[in-house]
Amino acid sequence: MGLFRNEAARRAERSAAQAASNLENLLANRQEIINPYSNVQDLSSMISNPFANLQVATKAAEMQAQQTDISLAQTLDTLRATGAGAGGATALAQAAARSKQGIAASIEQQEAQNAQLRARGEQQAMQMKMSEAQRMQEADILGQTFQFQAQEQRDVADISRQASLQQQYEQQYQQAKQNQARLLGSVFSTLGSIAAAPIGGNGGSLIGNFLGGK
Repeated sequence: MGLFRNEAARRAERSAAQAASNLENLLANRQEIINPYSNVQDLSSMISNPFANLQVATKAAEMQAQQTDISLAQTLDTLRATGAGAGGATALAQAAARSKQGIAASIEQQEAQNAQLRARGEQQAMQMKMSEAQRMQEADILGQTFQFQAQEQRDVADISRQASLQQQYEQQYQQAKQNQARLLGSVFSTLGSIAAAPIGGNGGSLIGNFLGGK
């Protein structure tokens, strides 16, 4: 039956087999599912309390006491040397003490304010670093997610195309086989009609004459 070999069916069969192979290969080599949060790091180590080391400015108070003692001693020495009374000595000592206290209080206030400013600056710097670190991590997550989704869409499109091609070629193959079967049926029907047709005046058929010819 080599004369009735259907080349269209053979081509469709080969194409369907190739599409099936391509589809299997695409499915086997799909990208692995990722975790876009895998690189997220714990940022708690960046958190600190810059106000934890604030100290009360005691040096100014100590200087105040020392200066007061020195001032009183000097005042008393002066009063003894000049022969002034006790009331004058007390007044001078109080004035000197108030002066030194004002200086000490000013120094102490400046030291405390400077310490608070340093702590506030460290806090702002820490917040900026934390914000930038979080921004970078979020950008990395979004980048990985976008890349995965884009590749996934391409893979799904390729798989759908190969599956559609495979189905199309299989339909072509089945259609070609059906056409071949109808063609063979038509040929055999025609041959049967020819063989049964009478030849000559004796009413014999072509097949009968062929078989009884000898």
